[in-house]
Amino acid sequence: MTEENTVDPGSEDPTQHIAENTSADEGGEDTDFTAFEEDFGDGSDLVKLQKDLDEARDELSRSRAETYNVRQEYGNYVRRSKEEAANRQAAAREDVVEELLPVLDDIEAARTAGELADGPFAAIADKFEEILGGRFGLVQFGAPGDVFDPTLHDALMAQANPDVEEAVIATVLQPGFKVGERVLRPTKVIVDNPA
Repeated sequence: MTEENTVDPGSEDPTQHIAENTSADEGGEDTDFTAFEEDFGDGSDLVKLQKDLDEARDELSRSRAETYNVRQEYGNYVRRSKEEAANRQAAAREDVVEELLPVLDDIEAARTAGELADGPFAAIADKFEEILGGRFGLVQFGAPGDVFDPTLHDALMAQANPDVEEAVIATVLQPGFKVGERVLRPTKVIVDNPA
């Protein structure tokens, strides 16, 4: 091995001598790899380096796949957390509104008795009902003449009526309320059944 083909172990770039040998080929002719072959002997070092490179590529691929999976899991976690937070918030609102239903019953009883016809308390009651309906989506349902639906109405009594062809509400004893599709309280009714 000649002096120019040896690699200085203290040099910063060990590939420099290969570049020097390659740059000696000026005419674009085939490069002489004899110095390279002398450095690596039978090629076992080259095979080892290729194996190490393949292992590093495999490890990089696995790391990228794991990173992708972690990102997907985190994205799913964030989505579920937002959904759960929205569901908890809606359930909390519904619970508060449900606790206020007795107040609405008292307001309706006072109105029916004529004690809430006019004045500041009537304005407060109207505003209270408006806020529950507009902001919280509270809807009162069930009126005389409506078709009886056991999922929405609670029949306390039933009577035969030859004038009806299907079960209908005859009298509302206590109004029902719902928020969205969730029934907070079914309407308590007397039902007219076909005779």
